Amino acid sequence: MKLITISGVDGSGKSTQVAMLKIYLESQGKKVFYFHAIEFGLAKKLNDFRLKYCLICRFTNACKTKKSSAGVTHANIFQIFLRRIFLMIDIFRFKNLYKKLENESYDYILSDRYFYDTIINLYFLKNSSQKIPCENFIMQPDVIIYLQVDPKAIMQRERKPEQGLKYLQKKKALFDVKTKTQPFWTIIKGNRNKDEIFAEIKKTI
Repeated sequence: MKLITISGVDGSGKSTQVAMLKIYLESQGKKVFYFHAIEFGLAKKLNDFRLKYCLICRFTNACKTKKSSAGVTHANIFQIFLRRIFLMIDIFRFKNLYKKLENESYDYILSDRYFYDTIINLYFLKNSSQKIPCENFIMQPDVIIYLQVDPKAIMQRERKPEQGLKYLQKKKALFDVKTKTQPFWTIIKGNRNKDEIFAEIKKTI
């Protein structure tokens, strides 16, 4: 079973490419599992549970928030600490999921937003790219792709991230440093037609 991940800043086209790749692999008769690190995350599941069963949320909408954890631009020290704890738990939960899927004879796991994206989010929030201990426990993918896209180009698209240009520029800078220091990343230029990008991704895998 191969683990293939596509990372990049918000709006870079990760979800589009993962969806195209899933359709392509399934057309080849492969058994494919779609994975999204944020949707899988324990923090997301706990928040969904709260929104579903909290009476205040259900009847007044007082504690509902529109922004996802992917869109958070500020956090205090305690919030960052909690995120690191949840990340460590999720990393080990994923390893159990990987074994389960392997036993079920899946051919591929396709990840839209892998744990490296979560690490970049933590770097952004704590304003430092100093390595976090839990990075050592992340299962390294068989193929890890970084869609490198100009933030200005993203902000010109119809569906653009609400966090704005400076947010994207800072995250891109963090991704660029990460991919240069870890040679197992495959960098694919994302300022192109989605079909051209997909053709290169197919060659990569």
